[in-house]
Amino acid sequence: MGQNERFWEQKALADMNHDEWESLCDGCGKCCLHKMEDEDDGTVYYTDVACKLLDITQCHCNDYNNRKQHVPECLKLTPEDVQAFDWLPHTCAYRLIKESKPLPEWHHLLTGDKKSIHKARQSIKGRAVSEQVVHPDEMEWHIIQWVE
Repeated sequence: MGQNERFWEQKALADMNHDEWESLCDGCGKCCLHKMEDEDDGTVYYTDVACKLLDITQCHCNDYNNRKQHVPECLKLTPEDVQAFDWLPHTCAYRLIKESKPLPEWHHLLTGDKKSIHKARQSIKGRAVSEQVVHPDEMEWHIIQWVE
């Protein structure tokens, strides 16, 4: 195994180059699901409603490089925001590395297979709907429990 093959175990998030940073994304699509926050206690609830730019069959953004132009509220993960990563799913590589935890066995950096996340049923593939088909007043009906 080459020196940089397991870079995520050797580097802090802030020390990763652009390609390393981007490769951490497992392609689950969970961060692109709409979330609701309880105003009383701050609890964040995930819904099964995906951003209009997310291809829910492939779990990738249809316009990743220009997404903020189309969806201004889209959050871009950066090393500078690492302290706020606790809203990310417990399986997210960015969050796991921030918490000094190992990547899950199905992560593509370990398996070499980008589809391993779907095989492990850890992505939104087949489990989400586009925001284009959900009325905003019905969002609460779409709260889910399967995102951890």
